[in-house]
Amino acid sequence: MNGDGGQTRDFTFVENCVQANIKAALTTNPAALNEVYNIAVADRTSLNDLFTILKEEAGSDITPEYGPDRPGDIRDSLADISKARNLLGYDPQIRIREGLQQTLAWFKANQKFIHESN
Repeated sequence: MNGDGGQTRDFTFVENCVQANIKAALTTNPAALNEVYNIAVADRTSLNDLFTILKEEAGSDITPEYGPDRPGDIRDSLADISKARNLLGYDPQIRIREGLQQTLAWFKANQKFIHESN
C-alpha cells in the first residue's frame, strides 16, 4: 500500500453508477440536461479501512505491506454528489462493504469460469 493507508477516497459500487446513468438518460428535467455530475457515495473510506473490509469479507489473515507515499497523490477526496441528487434524484444505494460483499460473491461463484478463460 502506498503511504500509511490513511488516505481516503469516495469509492462507489458500479451499480450506483448504473443508477445515475439510467436516471440521466431518462430524465425529464430540462435543468439536468447537458450537465456533468459527480457520481459516488459521498462517504470517505481510508485504504486501511478498505483493506480491513476486504480481509474480513474474504476470511483472510494477511497483513498490509506499506511503502512510500506516491508522489503527487492527494491525501483525501470526497465527491460532492448534491447536483446529481438535486437534478437527477440520484441516491446511491450500495455502500462500500455491501459492494465488496457482492463483488467477492461474484468472484467466488465464477471462479471456475475465470480460471478456464485464463
